[in-house]
Amino acid sequence: MKLLLQSALSEINAAIKITGSKSETNRLLLLKALFSNITLANTSNSDDSEVMEKALIGSDAIVDIHHAGTAMRFLTAYFAVNEGREVVLTGSSRMQERPIKILVDALEQLGAVITYEKEVGYPPIRIKGQKITASKVNLAANVSSQYISALLLVAPKLENGLELTLEGEITSIPYIKMTLALLNDLNIQTSFEGNVITVAPKPAVKTKEMTVESDWSSASYYFSIAALADAASITISSYKENSLQGDSDLVNLYKAMGVKSQFNGNQLTLNKQANFNYQDVTFDLNNTPDIAQTIVVTCLGLGIGCHLTGLHTLKIKETDRLEALRIELTKLGANISVTNDSLTLVATKKINPNITIATYNDHRMAMAFAPLALRVPIYIENAEVVSKSYPDFWEDLKSLGFAIEETA
Repeated sequence: MKLLLQSALSEINAAIKITGSKSETNRLLLLKALFSNITLANTSNSDDSEVMEKALIGSDAIVDIHHAGTAMRFLTAYFAVNEGREVVLTGSSRMQERPIKILVDALEQLGAVITYEKEVGYPPIRIKGQKITASKVNLAANVSSQYISALLLVAPKLENGLELTLEGEITSIPYIKMTLALLNDLNIQTSFEGNVITVAPKPAVKTKEMTVESDWSSASYYFSIAALADAASITISSYKENSLQGDSDLVNLYKAMGVKSQFNGNQLTLNKQANFNYQDVTFDLNNTPDIAQTIVVTCLGLGIGCHLTGLHTLKIKETDRLEALRIELTKLGANISVTNDSLTLVATKKINPNITIATYNDHRMAMAFAPLALRVPIYIENAEVVSKSYPDFWEDLKSLGFAIEETA
């Protein structure tokens, strides 16, 4: 599905309710599989969460998680400790190019039995669930925090808990802290001191309903829309001022791009600041790499430059996001350069109209570029890819007043 996006709006006033966080939902789905007396509310309706839930409640010998990277990491750990169960865990062609060896090596240190079906270090993998009695493991910490969270989530069910020593610079710390906070909500004892994380064993937990906060990564597109509109007041819900999600740093980051945020209960209102003095921005996104695409597109639309660092994990996402951004932004007329962990955009006032943006099977490419329709007409290829995390995205944009037309 190819969409043409246009907007002649001079002012946006709207309220949007966004589905539960994919990151929180997938963690809680795994915990629910480990502790069946947990119930969940406001879960994500994303493809990734549906794939995760289906895998956890199913009994198939082959589990295909398609493009869902979080599910691949979390389920690798889950099936490794699911004693007596044997599965082959696989995914899309892109998923079979995304490394899993660091996590597999860590699980094997604990006694897991995992073999590679094709290329060593990559899915598909065959997992024979074991009773795990070892409790100490070392893990490289500078690749993906999802490896760390995968181990922490299954740790309560290990006979002797887990002592995890992290090696190197720790990536995306807020996501690790989110995992630990959810464990703490279930009265599971944890500690995170220096580079060592411990989780105590917990055979059972008390019955509890856990409510998922709405997704801050999805909120990023409304920050971008508020920044790029001539005038805007957009209310989004349901959000917590003291959020577990690292991407809640959007509130601070977008201050530098003219967006004022105000909480009222579980609602967050984004207002475009009039007569704002725009300047180039420099951000370290080591803790919030998933919003890099949104930020650089916003900067292009505002006519300001940016230098973004801490982006090394973007190369192993749904696509190589740094290279994808370089290619697509260049088509729009941007002067952009990337390294293995950074991105630099030079300020420009000119944006080429009617450009077709390739999405590379990456939901965030589609959604990050959509707000540019407030500046120029833009085409989005394979627009249905948004269902990975935010199936209602295009309908929600229409409710804001965007003109969206399916084209050949």
